[in-house]
Amino acid sequence: MAFAMVTTAARQTPTIDEPVYVGTAVVYAQQHSLRYNPEHPPLGKLIIASGVEFAHPRLDPGFAGDQTELGRRLLYESGNDPWRLMLLARLPVIVLTLLFGLVVFAFARELTGAVGAVVALALYAFSPDLIAHGSLATLDVPEAGFLLTSVWLLWRARRRPALYVPLAGAALGAAVATKMSALSAVPLLLLLAVVSVWYARPAGARARRLAAGVGAAAGMGLVAVAVVWAAYLAVDPRLRWTAPADLAPVHGLRALAADWLPFPQPFRDGMRVQFGFEDLRWGGFLFGRAYYGSLWYYLPAALLVKTPLGMLALWLAGAVAMLTVPRLRPAAPYVLLPPLLLLAAAMTGNRDLGVRYALFVPMFLAVAAAGVTAVRRHPRRGRVAAAGLVAFVAVSSLLTFPYYLPYSNEAFGGPTKTHLRLHDSNVDWGQDLGRLSDRLKQRYPGERIWLVYKGSGVPSWYGIQATDPRTVPPGEVHGLLVVSDSSVARAEGRLAALVATSGRPIDEVGHSISIYRRP
Repeated sequence: MAFAMVTTAARQTPTIDEPVYVGTAVVYAQQHSLRYNPEHPPLGKLIIASGVEFAHPRLDPGFAGDQTELGRRLLYESGNDPWRLMLLARLPVIVLTLLFGLVVFAFARELTGAVGAVVALALYAFSPDLIAHGSLATLDVPEAGFLLTSVWLLWRARRRPALYVPLAGAALGAAVATKMSALSAVPLLLLLAVVSVWYARPAGARARRLAAGVGAAAGMGLVAVAVVWAAYLAVDPRLRWTAPADLAPVHGLRALAADWLPFPQPFRDGMRVQFGFEDLRWGGFLFGRAYYGSLWYYLPAALLVKTPLGMLALWLAGAVAMLTVPRLRPAAPYVLLPPLLLLAAAMTGNRDLGVRYALFVPMFLAVAAAGVTAVRRHPRRGRVAAAGLVAFVAVSSLLTFPYYLPYSNEAFGGPTKTHLRLHDSNVDWGQDLGRLSDRLKQRYPGERIWLVYKGSGVPSWYGIQATDPRTVPPGEVHGLLVVSDSSVARAEGRLAALVATSGRPIDEVGHSISIYRRP
């Protein structure tokens, strides 16, 4: 997994979100300012900054553009090396992803033993989605991993609550300090803290046990809040903050949450920014259908496409085992309820942009899959079957190397067909601009290039001299038409006509960019 992530990180150009996070990380480190990217708390970007600082990046302290312009200025207009800067930004997330794999191993070992732990770790390590997003300077894997760590510590708190409940609170706070979507898990994890403390005090009276559990949950919540505050104070100890001028007003329960949650003002204003995003009309694409708005079943459908078939089978068998094997049943609320709750919350969102919003599913269900080794009926057959399914997962994952973002399983045609089913960060997130440059130089030197690129990279920096075909009449577009697959999926107007009249692609790059020839 480490080899796959480092190799992928070294070869991919910046995805759409990464320049914003990396630029914000540099502003955090150099200017101690919270003014950029308020929709996400600071911790994930501070983690990214721990790698970026080794590049000694240059950035004009007087820069006053927006966060998208900030990323472009840092990477392409300030004399920095984008390849080196992005690799160093991604390395801390890679290390963190590997450490979360050890949490999966430890959690599964405590539940099922060494064999189950190996099954769980194998599913984690070969997960194409975790490799893909664990090798990027983004926030989705850190948030999911911190939530998993918090739940694991709550499970351990059934034996030593005084030690593990505060640690679980710190991990929960780290998740909330990374992405605000972790807030949806807070009530459940506090309830699990009550359950753990109740279990840890079997001899006490019920009222005292309940009081101890509620007190422990309250303490856990205070620790989590303190971690969020610490993340903001680490950026700016004076918490200087000016709310964005275009901050949308919120009403009802949203306003109540934004006004009364015990977090710093930048966090609460960031919630308002997120609420504003949820009110926008986003475009989606699923199974060949382009649409506006959101589909409630989008995430389960996308997970079905992008999860290895053997992994799906082990998830299902492991979940059944967690519910039916007596010694595993006490752990079922810890392992199964958090991903169910988080997935239900994510399904209510308005942005159908990828399984990155559900990366907690492969993490938690890897632990659940270990349960197949605890089934007592025909244990040897069960272990052989589990080993076969793990091998199937490994082969499927290895065959997609190094193109993990556009992975889909064999039932849906593999990575070459993913763009027919899904778009955006499931397939094409701007990651292959460097590969496109190499391909054009090797196979199509000197040809006229017409480019529609969906991403944050700057094509000219990579030596791609191209024109946007949407700026001229279709009859003038001759030569190579190069289009990001997400743009093909949602093509409208002039671009749709150009794609429709260009025939089949003559080439593709990274399973995310299609090349057509127009005579």
